[in-house]
Amino acid sequence: MLAIAFVLRAAHLVPESQSGPRTEIVAPGATGRQVMRAQILLDRARFSPGEIDARYGDDLGIAITGFQERHGLKVTGTVDADTWKLLNADTRPLLMSYTITRADLKGPFEPVPSDVEQRAQRKWLGYESPEEELGEKFHISPKLLAELNPGKSLHRAGERIQVPNVRRGLPHRAVRVVVSKSKRTVTAYGPRDQVLAQYPATLGGEHDPLPIGHWIITIVQHYPWFYYDPAHYWNASPDEAKAKLPPGPNNPAGVVWMGLSKKHYGIHGTPDPGHIRHDDSYGCIRLTNWDADDLSHMVRRGTPAILEE
Repeated sequence: MLAIAFVLRAAHLVPESQSGPRTEIVAPGATGRQVMRAQILLDRARFSPGEIDARYGDDLGIAITGFQERHGLKVTGTVDADTWKLLNADTRPLLMSYTITRADLKGPFEPVPSDVEQRAQRKWLGYESPEEELGEKFHISPKLLAELNPGKSLHRAGERIQVPNVRRGLPHRAVRVVVSKSKRTVTAYGPRDQVLAQYPATLGGEHDPLPIGHWIITIVQHYPWFYYDPAHYWNASPDEAKAKLPPGPNNPAGVVWMGLSKKHYGIHGTPDPGHIRHDDSYGCIRLTNWDADDLSHMVRRGTPAILEE
């Protein structure tokens, strides 16, 4: 881990114009600068790798595969020379300087209780720390963000830090959304059947399977309240009461809820972006908060949502 951190810290000091794009193959087990480069470029191309962490994981693998399929490349699941050639057509800097603002530090930052009743007493389920807030803002794990900025305080307004340049272009209108159980992805399609975006997703599990079928999006609600009913959770205690949880990025539905015509089901954000695709959900479709927000600007009430095996 120390070696990985050193590579990242040293490499980010070399401007892209001097170091030039590299074409080292990024394959399972890879870590470091080139993995981070691939994650940032895929994120900007809207083939989301999930949380940027400079490690080749399942989320990155499915993003690479989707990008290769979209562009007619040989599907290898690795960032090979042909894949780098297309990714490197985006010549914007990988990292950019960002000055931490007072608004970033406004908070309040406080631990989110695990107890449902205690969460229901809050007015807002906000971030637990500036690291978490800045991490979500720039799609990066708080740990890697700290490694990119040795000696910098993420708690001080006016501090200039290095962050991933993950500014995406304006979203296009999706004519349908496809949720794949086998790939564990959500894909938005345009009017000519072109892929507009692909996101890694946490889907229903053994006890709460994904409701396969053709549905439509009935509502797009940002910063929703969450209505907890233990009757809808297979592992809930029978002694638990219903609860209304306040909005916020650490709300169980995250920053946006896209409800489906299948009652109680929807596509939404998450308070835990590092676990997307790595666990099961209670039947719903969970994305990182930034991917859910991105998708919410592509869909509207009436957009078809196809949930398939």
